Amino acid sequence: MSETPLRPDAPLVDAVRAIETSRRRIAVVVQDDGRLVGTLTDGDVRRCLLAGGTLDTPLSRAMNSKPIVAEVGSSDAHVLGLMRKGNIMAVPLVDASGRFQRLLHLSDLTEPRGHAEPSGFAFAVIMAGGEGMRLRPMTQTVPKSMVDIGGVPLLERQIERLTRAGLGRVYISVNYLSHVIEDHFGDGRGFGIEILYLREREKLGTAGALTLLPEQPTAAIVVMNGDILTTFDLGNLHRYHEQHGAYVTVAAVDYRINVPYGVICTDGAYVTELQEKPSQRFLCNAGVYAVSPETLRLLARSRHCDMTELITACIDNHHRVAVFPVHEYWSDIGTIDDLEKARAFFARTS
Repeated sequence: MSETPLRPDAPLVDAVRAIETSRRRIAVVVQDDGRLVGTLTDGDVRRCLLAGGTLDTPLSRAMNSKPIVAEVGSSDAHVLGLMRKGNIMAVPLVDASGRFQRLLHLSDLTEPRGHAEPSGFAFAVIMAGGEGMRLRPMTQTVPKSMVDIGGVPLLERQIERLTRAGLGRVYISVNYLSHVIEDHFGDGRGFGIEILYLREREKLGTAGALTLLPEQPTAAIVVMNGDILTTFDLGNLHRYHEQHGAYVTVAAVDYRINVPYGVICTDGAYVTELQEKPSQRFLCNAGVYAVSPETLRLLARSRHCDMTELITACIDNHHRVAVFPVHEYWSDIGTIDDLEKARAFFARTS
């Protein structure tokens, strides 16, 4: 058996670990007798978090309880047909009694030519023109995106992640101290990726700079702020974006505010409920976006526009905007304190 199945009462975090460590990118849930009762993909995990779940939520509440399966001995053509019909990459194989035997992934099969899955994002755009006023004095001589994180510039860590995700080209939008960035990266040859520059003569905002692109993308692109550090898989973002048919998918981090007092809920002069030290949960913009090609038509050339304005324009025009909850490491290097925390994180993990 190539995958270790999980039990329905196991916490969601166990499925996260199983998905991240398996090349098949799926977790299998079985009863004590081995009967398959569900599966979880990265998308299932994030949908559970969106619905208010946590990493302690039992798998029985997060799993897909009606997964597509095939019996052991099914032909490759039959399994491929199930994959295409369900738009999935892996199918659990079960015996006649429904007991899980193993997972069959698309990569295990011989896919006929002409039916290859999309590779992912067409290219990436990093918005790296910020001055980083709150990081002064260190940003007087280097742009914010080039501050040192564990001996490596922040922007270089972003580009390393893009390269590992299989992207072959990245555009960097530059303005403040742009020569520092261009002198360090050049054409990207030494970093295993093609690097091109969008030179802002005046600041165009986190979306306006997209009007400087010399090409119209043929597939979704990933856009990210130059001061963001995160470890989530960009391939998962792409799949989530495509599955939800969105114009824009916004990566979002969970932020909670704990009220240190007992809260009184009222109706006029009367108390309706007492809540002891409640917490409020918000999904906050993580500064990473999947953007479909048609979205760029909403932008006016050379006009300042932030991603928040572009997202609002999509909503106003009744175009889908999806949210992709991030449970992995994420940091916005906005202050000296943020910077020191990021440095400590990479010192522990390097």
